[in-house]
Amino acid sequence: MARLIHLSDLHFGAHDDRLVEAVAVRIDEEKPDLVVASGDFTQRARTEQFEQACAFLGRLRDSGHDVLAVPGNHDIPLYDVFRRFLSPLTRYKRYIDDTLCPSFDLPGVAVLGINTARSLTFKDGRISHEQIDFVRESFSRTNPDWTRVLVTHHPLFALPVGDGPELGRAIGRQELALDAVEELGVDLVLAGHNHRASSQDASDLVTRAGGTLVVQAGTATSVRVRDEEQSFNRIEIEGDEIVLTVFGWAGDRFEAQQAKRYRRQDGKWRAGIDAPVVDEVH
Repeated sequence: MARLIHLSDLHFGAHDDRLVEAVAVRIDEEKPDLVVASGDFTQRARTEQFEQACAFLGRLRDSGHDVLAVPGNHDIPLYDVFRRFLSPLTRYKRYIDDTLCPSFDLPGVAVLGINTARSLTFKDGRISHEQIDFVRESFSRTNPDWTRVLVTHHPLFALPVGDGPELGRAIGRQELALDAVEELGVDLVLAGHNHRASSQDASDLVTRAGGTLVVQAGTATSVRVRDEEQSFNRIEIEGDEIVLTVFGWAGDRFEAQQAKRYRRQDGKWRAGIDAPVVDEVH
């Protein structure tokens, strides 16, 4: 079994130190095989904010945790126009990861990250033709029986906003991304950006999307929440089964609050009976 912890939207500079400490403690308890951090490490891409994010990631790595990270739109300077357009991710590459398209292999699982943050779009994300080719090339080299996980900051799919019928904005060049996801049999797409935790079958969002499981992480440590408390995900992958557990802030620690079990049937991840919420220390 492979165990991932999926964090997003840490927003150092608009964070709560109690939450940062609690996340680190919980990750140590969970002993994941990989920590996935899907962007927005900082609030305004300032040096001191990157230094704080770097210290947090350094603590995780010093504790023996592997980390795969991708940047978010907040990791590009907003008001420093010169830096925004000429060297938008220089600080990110210095303090977080100099690889903007990282990959990591676990037994039976291939994880690939793609940078969707752009200087011109400010808030929204975008994916390029070159990145789509890179995704195809990377996953084509993996065992077809492995679970394939694609990580971005911005959602590839237009997702429901709140309880209403409206949908949030999808990534730029969404059609290209969806073609690649379906063609390559990507099993999970992990993202953040919306500060809301959710999981859905991609075919419920876009008819032609295939059998991908779409997993969103809420904000783990930011004080700027959107209708829900801070949270992060634990994703356990074993063969044709995935158990997704959301850990929510309970006032003094992160606790397992809900769990869903998915099984792969006929090329799709189908939700089964909710899994038992398991919160013991491993």
